[in-house]
Amino acid sequence: MFAALAAVGWLADRLGQSVIPFYIVVGMGASEYVFGRLPFAGGDIYIAETEFIEVGAELGIVFLLFFLGLEFNLDRLLARRRQISTAGTIDALVNFPVGFALGWLVFGSILPAVLVAGIVYISSSAIITKSLLDLGWIANDEAEPILGTLVYEDLLIAVYLAVTTAVVLGGSDVGEAATAVAVGLGFIALLFVAVQFGTPLFARLLDADTHEFVVLRTVGLTVAVAGVALSLGVSEAVAAFFVGMGVSSTGHVTQIEELLEPIRDTFAAVFFFWIGLVTDPLAVAGVAGVIAAAVVVTTPTKLLSGFLGGRAFDLNVRRSTRTALAMTTRGEFSLIIATLAVSGAANGTIPQPVADRISAFAVGYVLVMAVVGTTLMGYSAPFERLAARLVGSGSAGE
Repeated sequence: MFAALAAVGWLADRLGQSVIPFYIVVGMGASEYVFGRLPFAGGDIYIAETEFIEVGAELGIVFLLFFLGLEFNLDRLLARRRQISTAGTIDALVNFPVGFALGWLVFGSILPAVLVAGIVYISSSAIITKSLLDLGWIANDEAEPILGTLVYEDLLIAVYLAVTTAVVLGGSDVGEAATAVAVGLGFIALLFVAVQFGTPLFARLLDADTHEFVVLRTVGLTVAVAGVALSLGVSEAVAAFFVGMGVSSTGHVTQIEELLEPIRDTFAAVFFFWIGLVTDPLAVAGVAGVIAAAVVVTTPTKLLSGFLGGRAFDLNVRRSTRTALAMTTRGEFSLIIATLAVSGAANGTIPQPVADRISAFAVGYVLVMAVVGTTLMGYSAPFERLAARLVGSGSAGE
């Protein structure tokens, strides 16, 4: 796996391309679904989805969102809460209903439609954060509406996951759903309080004499909190983001970024590789029409909501266009939602054929939109010029 990632990373660098699509594609090629189907050694030569790769992929999400929190501290979040709320609400109102309508047209049932709505609504915090870092946009004006909207989405999806998980696993048990939502919101509120008032504690914890202890304490804190969140039905990504925000208020940010950047990038590569590894091209091909329809319908809606989100932050047309292009990328949360369909089939709340189609759709859709989104970000200049000609360049944010 690491040899394959190193090879395609070198190739992407030589070609001047984002490494993310390369990581996904090499994972798909090395899987049992592609390389394992070739006649070499009876089809036994492929990279299996081991527990190490699964855990490594989750750590990739955790570290990417931890770094996102480092760039977006709580004071900055609260200072821009009006703009974040506006951009996030526009994003939800534009994209979620479109996804629900698509899911209803394809599956003709409320629960599958709700799952499809979540899959096409939520942008990828992990992939977008990685692209922001790779392209150097993280310090630019467009980073604020992008990160702010991602925060809004992540918090909203935490509630969404709590509700849908309770319904999928417990049928229509309203009490169980309410309990799951209450636990999730309570844990998020606890993290919020810790970030707001826990800066001295974070600072003392990270005040170590050696790099070894700084790394171990930071990783230990982040992974432990993420693990507790998972056990309570809360996204580990949201938890890691809050830990990053807590650390961002200390004087250790620069040191931690330098020390943990290689760890972040290593496990992020595993995460993107894993997306490809679990993708069966034949299953995806069976829902190619649905994927194509979703791409055609939801790419423009994300572009629209992203552009309006940028304008809500008083950015000019070019910066708002960059915001729009970034938000098209889908990723880890869409795949997590797809696993709910599989759980629903095992629990009898979703028919097995429907669950299989939703799962295949999610993987194919994420793969396409990950490639589309990172490519649009990497080649944003012509879209910026086009938008400036069509809408006018504006003056804010220059």
